[in-house]
Amino acid sequence: MRICYVAEARFTHTEKWVTYFADKGHDIHLISPEPFEGDNIANVKLYPLRRVRPRIRIMSVLTDILCHIIQTRKLVREIKPDILHAHYISDNGFLAALCGFHPLVLTGWGSDVLVEAHQSRIYRYFVKFALKRADLITSDGENMIDEMIKLGADPDKINYLLHGVDTQEFNPQAKSLKEERKMFDSPLVISVRTLMPIYDLETLIQSVPLVLAQIPKVKFVIAGDGSQKYYLGDLARSLGVLESISFIGRIPHKELPYYLAAGDVYVSTSLSDTTSVSLLEAMASGLAPVVTDVGDVRKWIRSGENGFIVPIKRPDLLAEKIIYLLENRELRGKMGKANRQLIEEKADYEQEMGKMGKLYEELIRRSRR
Repeated sequence: MRICYVAEARFTHTEKWVTYFADKGHDIHLISPEPFEGDNIANVKLYPLRRVRPRIRIMSVLTDILCHIIQTRKLVREIKPDILHAHYISDNGFLAALCGFHPLVLTGWGSDVLVEAHQSRIYRYFVKFALKRADLITSDGENMIDEMIKLGADPDKINYLLHGVDTQEFNPQAKSLKEERKMFDSPLVISVRTLMPIYDLETLIQSVPLVLAQIPKVKFVIAGDGSQKYYLGDLARSLGVLESISFIGRIPHKELPYYLAAGDVYVSTSLSDTTSVSLLEAMASGLAPVVTDVGDVRKWIRSGENGFIVPIKRPDLLAEKIIYLLENRELRGKMGKANRQLIEEKADYEQEMGKMGKLYEELIRRSRR
């Protein structure tokens, strides 16, 4: 198959998706609206879109959109793919839909449908426009599927499909940084969500003094970067807990298994989600999670059995569950084993991408009839 993706090359989800099909011998092309500063992706032809920057901001945005539309339409005509597949519907999906190419596949990532489509009339129009022109839509969240249908998507075109977890890389036996680099010699709580308001790291930091009052040696690792980087650092300093928190910035995805293997408790304080890939990766690594009650979290976590679910913006309850897990090593171990088994059975990367391959093949067969 010749597959052309419209997606940001800089994101791990994109790289994992295109790499799978490239490794299977398919002819893969990637149109990236955002600049890509990393290494090229093996066996993938990459087309970064150019930007035009007039001095007036509103003109810059409009010029970028028009420029990207022209470039993408031209590239798709030249590539002549069997499938055009856009990731993140509110911008890349709209861009791909304007090409008028079929079969068109769209994949929602969460905020594109659940947040942006409600914050902006323009993005809402973009999402609705793209959904109505798609031949196939995939989503990793049942809550997102419901929202897509409300926005006009044909339910018969939607498939529940996960990004998946590489269970070979993410596993409890991954060499721990505790052992390899002697970085952590205390109980470790880890978060790997982006430092953006939607992930509410503020609540996690507010819980830290409460946890330290019971377990003074605990360390918190916050991996990620984002617009709240300095604000969160200042908050930790004002609460007197900065020395107990390591803000390690964005780490390469290939190193993430080692950090998760070093952890004792995984935390996500997100305000909105579908199926969180970082949660599934933590579960595959054998961690016990404490997560907020958003998105499809109840599809994966049974509170008290394989982790804990807490309300959003409740640092007191968050701290209570973190403390409980840190003080109950045997329970953490049981939860970790149950989580590992669950991911192996229901969220394996190879398994999910294999499902996508079959969907591609069926879509191509239908389009050629």
